[in-house]
Amino acid sequence: MTTPFRLAASTYLNSAPLIWSFLNGAKRGQVDFIEAVPARCAELLAQAEVEGALVPVIEYQRIPGGALVRDVCVGSQKEVLSVVLVSKDTELEHIRTVALDESSRTSATLVRVIFREFLDHEPEWTVRTPNLKEMLERNDGALIIGDPGMTFPRAGLKVWDLASLWRNYTGLGFVFAMWMVRDDAFEKAQALDFAAARDEGVAHVEDIVESYKDKIPMQVSELRRYLKENIVFHVDDSMRRGLQLYYELAFKHRLIETVKPLRFV
Repeated sequence: MTTPFRLAASTYLNSAPLIWSFLNGAKRGQVDFIEAVPARCAELLAQAEVEGALVPVIEYQRIPGGALVRDVCVGSQKEVLSVVLVSKDTELEHIRTVALDESSRTSATLVRVIFREFLDHEPEWTVRTPNLKEMLERNDGALIIGDPGMTFPRAGLKVWDLASLWRNYTGLGFVFAMWMVRDDAFEKAQALDFAAARDEGVAHVEDIVESYKDKIPMQVSELRRYLKENIVFHVDDSMRRGLQLYYELAFKHRLIETVKPLRFV
């Protein structure tokens, strides 16, 4: 008897359409699902504790072997809303210390790339749990992602959306996370059909919004708009080129050791 595919992903709202089918839809029962924040998903995959995971895209360059699932992602063409750099009173150009959300890998690398490549200076970095008040007590800025990145009161704060900054500087879309599969699990992954799972989840956005409305303190209309307008679940040409440029800049600034070619299941 074939064992269920071991699959890890966060349950942030931005991941919900990609996992809905496995938890509630046509593919329910086909995976052994493990909930984890994005950084932990990458660790589970690297340690072979799962066969596939929704990983921060930078981790594709750090985890040996493996392949991505083509055209399925968590990305954004403009404002992502849930990946933000926050400051109490310091302008972007003058930020000297930044607390990074420990849940993040792609965004933590992206904010470093933005400072080094486009702002020509680098703050001092620390890694913290995603508590904005505590992060800003000792730092000029704080990077915060996922649902916590959407729900803090923004009055009196300076907030920069990282997908918007990336588009301003490059003119390209950005991919934050993709499914990655271990080499020994390709056949099982193909049988799961992640693209079909995505399509079913996207078709059930209203059900997803209904299930999250009591978990995230935002209006239902805002949750719906976030999934339909801020987050993109397909990789188009702009996002593909953005991903490649991101990898090249991460390598240029010594944030990854090499740029391995994109390989797909």
